[in-house]
Amino acid sequence: MKKHILIVDDEASILELLGAYLTNAGYRVTAVSTAYKAEEVAAKDKPDLVISDLQLENSDGLELIARLKSGLPDTPMILLTGVLFDAKFVHENLAKKVSCYIEKTSPLSRILGEVQRLLAS
Repeated sequence: MKKHILIVDDEASILELLGAYLTNAGYRVTAVSTAYKAEEVAAKDKPDLVISDLQLENSDGLELIARLKSGLPDTPMILLTGVLFDAKFVHENLAKKVSCYIEKTSPLSRILGEVQRLLAS
């Protein structure tokens, strides 16, 4: 059975590109644009991995991840964002909240590599 990935981003182009790329890589992808919809999907169809943007319209990606983690404590969470953080900030503030932090400017192959790494464990 294909692993289910939930992608949350308010940019349609990111949802389409990442969704198509991960679908072609053999994953079952659900792509949504709001935190509300993400929580609704997660409650009905548990994802094996979540990829969320940091800055969502009317929401915060870290708050969404915290809410999802409460119901899905063992599910890996990737923060995918255009906001650039230095290594110290990532280590001190994000490492305990997310499984992985990836910049949106990263190559798709890097994102796929992290997805594969997190779903293999």
